[in-house]
Amino acid sequence: MKKSLLLIILWLSAIVVQAQRMTVNGTVTDESSGATIAYATVTVPGSHRSVVTNSDGFFTLKVDELPPAIVVSHVGYKTRRVDMSQSGATGLHIKLTPATVMLNEVMVWTTDPEKLVHEAIKHIPQNYSKVPELYQGFYRETAMKRQRFIYIAEGVVDMHKNSYRYDASYDRVAIAKGRRLLSQSAADTLGVKVMGGPILPVQLDVVKNADYPLNEKEMGHYRYQMELPATINDRLQFVVSMSPRVTLPYPLFSGKLYIDYETLAFTRVELSLDVSDKIKATDYMLVRKPTGVRFKPKELSFLIDYRYEDGVMHLSYVRSTFRFNCDWKRRLFATSFTAVCEMVVTNKTDQDVHPISGRQSFDSRDAFYDKVDYFLDPNFWEDYNIIEPTETLDRAIGRLLKRQAR
Repeated sequence: MKKSLLLIILWLSAIVVQAQRMTVNGTVTDESSGATIAYATVTVPGSHRSVVTNSDGFFTLKVDELPPAIVVSHVGYKTRRVDMSQSGATGLHIKLTPATVMLNEVMVWTTDPEKLVHEAIKHIPQNYSKVPELYQGFYRETAMKRQRFIYIAEGVVDMHKNSYRYDASYDRVAIAKGRRLLSQSAADTLGVKVMGGPILPVQLDVVKNADYPLNEKEMGHYRYQMELPATINDRLQFVVSMSPRVTLPYPLFSGKLYIDYETLAFTRVELSLDVSDKIKATDYMLVRKPTGVRFKPKELSFLIDYRYEDGVMHLSYVRSTFRFNCDWKRRLFATSFTAVCEMVVTNKTDQDVHPISGRQSFDSRDAFYDKVDYFLDPNFWEDYNIIEPTETLDRAIGRLLKRQAR
């Protein structure tokens, strides 16, 4: 009897584990061209659970049970709802149809884009969360020397976001779980530290962070122009481009602002730092470098996505791309480096939310590398949702692991 009871318990436990680890995966492509779509958002309606596709258009979504449907969206495409009862959970091939925007006389803001941006700023308190929220996200940072990965680190982070009535200084990030890989070659050791780290989602919440252009003080430094409208999640978006109109002691940005037609909420922000003045750009981008290394900035760009849910906008995905050259005195050629940091919000709640303490929080002076362990366990992520590594990144992880094993 005891043996039978034990077998039943083990059988039930196996069912529970299997339910917790149900996986939905697939590839998202353009219906017309067949090209894969990177950074498309994949969500489970009503669950606050989401991921984004990687650069190869591939995604994996871990769920407690098979959802009735998943929703896939990307700027410029019609949102696609996939009925899971009519398809398998794995190996999905989801095609998105480019959206066509019909212009009409209702679009009255086309004559004054600057006024439109002013109005969107005024609407921030009503368009974003009025209560504290706890986000769970997946964070990854990589560094490449020329075309070769020399550093990979990733982790699950918890992010406490206070009401949007307060600025970003009240928000905190803590690392729940993480791992890292670093090339063992001495020639790959650089020691240059640029902006970034898990604190980046707090810093890049441009709607909340007054250090970026979406505030009344900074707005006067830019000129604005209306671009062709777009759609996000089947919602019409005004698109406003911005570019510097003055020269200041610090570098300014160029970019595009996507503003929801109905609510005047910022839904997507694309920014690129003006690196034409190398000295100003270096002061902005560089935290520290070894003596004797010459740093030449090439690019600093940001992408910030918000998602409309429960009547308000929530931070959804952020990515930063740094490109720079470094050379050493007496060397003939410079070496190019690319560093990418990205985070996707995979879950969130506004129930029983408590602030993250100062001891637990990640500080802008901290290095993610020092806070996490080496890659070891192949089942490291368990039930956490992550941004799937691309094929290129997957191969790079394999190579670095082999070198480390030697």
